[in-house]
Amino acid sequence: MRRIIDLCKRVPLLPITIISALPIALLWGFRPWGHSLGSLDPSLGQYIIIALVAYTVVDTIIGMVDDLRHGHVGVDILAVIAILSTVAVGEYWAAWTVVLMVWSGEAIEEYAQSKAESNLTALIKAAPQTAHVAALPGVGSAAGRAQHSENGFHKTADATSADRADDSHTSTAPETDDGNVHFRTIPVEEVKLDDVLTVLPGETVPVDGVLMSGQATLDLSNINGEPVPREVFAGARVMSGAVNGSTAFTMRATQLSHDSQYQRILELVASAQNSRATVVKTADILAVPFTVISLIIACVAWGVSGVPTRFAQVLVLATPCPLLIAAPVAYMAGTGRLAKAGILIKAQDILENLGRVSHIFFDKTGTLTVKQPQVVRVDLLPDAGAGIPMHVTEAGTAAMVGRPAGDAAVAAANTAAAVVAGGSGADAAGTGAGSAHARLDKDHILMLAGVVETYSVHILAKGIVKAGAAAIDRLHDRFDKGNRNCAQPATDPGHRRGDYPVVKNIHEDAGKGITGTVNGLDVSVGRFAYVTQGQVDAGLQPQSATPLDFFPDSQYGGLAPDEMATYVAVNGKLAARIVMKDIPRPNAKESLQRLRDLGVGRLTMVTGDKEPSARIIADEVGISDVHSELLPEDKVNTVRSAAQDKVAPQPWWDRIIQKLVGESTTRPVSMMVGDGVNDAPVLAAADIGMAMTDGTTTAASESAQVVIMNDDIACVPKAIAIARRTKRVMLQAVIAGLSLAIVGMVCAAFNLIPAVVGAFLQELIDVVSILWALTALLDRE
Repeated sequence: MRRIIDLCKRVPLLPITIISALPIALLWGFRPWGHSLGSLDPSLGQYIIIALVAYTVVDTIIGMVDDLRHGHVGVDILAVIAILSTVAVGEYWAAWTVVLMVWSGEAIEEYAQSKAESNLTALIKAAPQTAHVAALPGVGSAAGRAQHSENGFHKTADATSADRADDSHTSTAPETDDGNVHFRTIPVEEVKLDDVLTVLPGETVPVDGVLMSGQATLDLSNINGEPVPREVFAGARVMSGAVNGSTAFTMRATQLSHDSQYQRILELVASAQNSRATVVKTADILAVPFTVISLIIACVAWGVSGVPTRFAQVLVLATPCPLLIAAPVAYMAGTGRLAKAGILIKAQDILENLGRVSHIFFDKTGTLTVKQPQVVRVDLLPDAGAGIPMHVTEAGTAAMVGRPAGDAAVAAANTAAAVVAGGSGADAAGTGAGSAHARLDKDHILMLAGVVETYSVHILAKGIVKAGAAAIDRLHDRFDKGNRNCAQPATDPGHRRGDYPVVKNIHEDAGKGITGTVNGLDVSVGRFAYVTQGQVDAGLQPQSATPLDFFPDSQYGGLAPDEMATYVAVNGKLAARIVMKDIPRPNAKESLQRLRDLGVGRLTMVTGDKEPSARIIADEVGISDVHSELLPEDKVNTVRSAAQDKVAPQPWWDRIIQKLVGESTTRPVSMMVGDGVNDAPVLAAADIGMAMTDGTTTAASESAQVVIMNDDIACVPKAIAIARRTKRVMLQAVIAGLSLAIVGMVCAAFNLIPAVVGAFLQELIDVVSILWALTALLDRE
């Protein structure tokens, strides 16, 4: 009921026209002035119809003029002629019915547009409106700038402080001793750079920023469609539009509202809503011949029959709605479906061309493969960790020798500073008091390296951090299953999930490696020469030593062309080699096969990587056409030259269409799919540029016409499938509506359909056409 009321408010003439039927019927024969007004002699009830007709005609003509000023040719003239002709021949009820048709068509268009835009409207309604700015002395934009350290990192609290911070989050709004809240609420547009913000449970992150609290759980479904909430930790980027979980957190603003991620998404949505697709422009052009055909049928019917009423009977059936409403509604519905799937387009023209893509170029790294090289194995030296002295207590638990008591309380964060005899519980329990040496296993190496690499900006760091996080989970599982022979007692921090390792003395040498102290162990991660420098200085290995001296191919296997290695030293001694490689996305091969099933004939890889590495990935995902070792300008030339290959002669009918709509419908359409800054030029050069992003803004997404917000390559075939279905539904709705209208006009020309019945039949044709267009919202897959 509420929707009906809202619709009536937006189209007030619809309820007025409906309600007017009662006084029109009651006053139909009432003429208080007698019979002195000529042959037409309308009654008072008929004058009500004339008033409705006059208002409708004036409003329609104003709309037509406005459309012409914006370059849109319409068929509203048919409705004007139909209304005036029915009044002229004395068919007042038919005129009332046509007026009802006009305003009900307006209401149907409002409903259809809102239905088609529902997915886009949901994005707009979720936009953050306010922000909570910290109102404590020394906290804010000025204080925030002063607290940055020289190396770009923030100071973090120790484990005890973190525990206290977690406890404080049980209150949704932190309070001072006098009960006043610690923040003030302001419009999101007033947030300044470096402002410290509080985000309460269930609220939307107002602007882009950096997390200051220990951790937070964020729902990113509004940004990239990610179905599972993501847990982030101190220092992580948080994006506007993300919805906070059950715990309040603080963050520092790094972008203003208009530059933040969610606002950019809304700009893309607005761009798509305000554009007009090629087929919608085609519908405008089809309006001219349809108007001519309708007038010809009406004039012939009048001329042959000699009855003026036939002219009105024909024109009341000349429904323009399949052109005026059904076509744009179908395309708006398709745009909404794409947005729901995490795919944003910058103009509806792109939706038209997206369904005609015949050749797709893929970047390799980050597009066909995961974003960063991933750990594929750890090569562990036999004596890894042998230099770490251990002491086994009478209770059977191990503690490091020579460590201060304070360090012992935190050294086992994440369960794994070291494990006696490779983690075997029996060895430690049976030795009694005495000394021993730790044996680090692969999970310990990954944990230590991952913790240190968290502070690195190197391209390989994120892959090691991801592997380290997985190793921590495995170590926790081992502890939960009863393996309690960790370096510290089970009561110490680190054995519980969610505890943090104690990290000190982080130092990174750009291009060489990074060092730090993790739970009391000195850890170095990086190039071979960097991590073994301590052994060279101590005289334990010659300066000329190479990785093969420690990791011979005969024992560990050589590195493949697409593999790379980083080395780990613990307490100054080389312990392991972490082997990484660029691996395909898990669903890359399946997605490319889906593209072939959709009829995309050519799939090409363009990459700056070397030929052997490119071929390995291409073979795994199923691409045979590979262009490797390309600079960005080489990629542009490759895409442009491919557009000139295998171009078939243009048919005569396509040349006519091109003159009408300004674009060929048979010309091959190329698309480039990429993700990095170096992909921006080639994305702009292709007919369609598609950027894959996880919701963050990059040069690639700025240059692209289509942006995948959930970083899923499966969205590439999904976008094409949705575009093709949208165009198919639009054509079906338009052709069905126009065909039914023409059949109805011919029947009316032979006096088979009275004017009043024809007006209601025309309304039925409109409803059928628009409802058919709305089926573009449905997911047939």
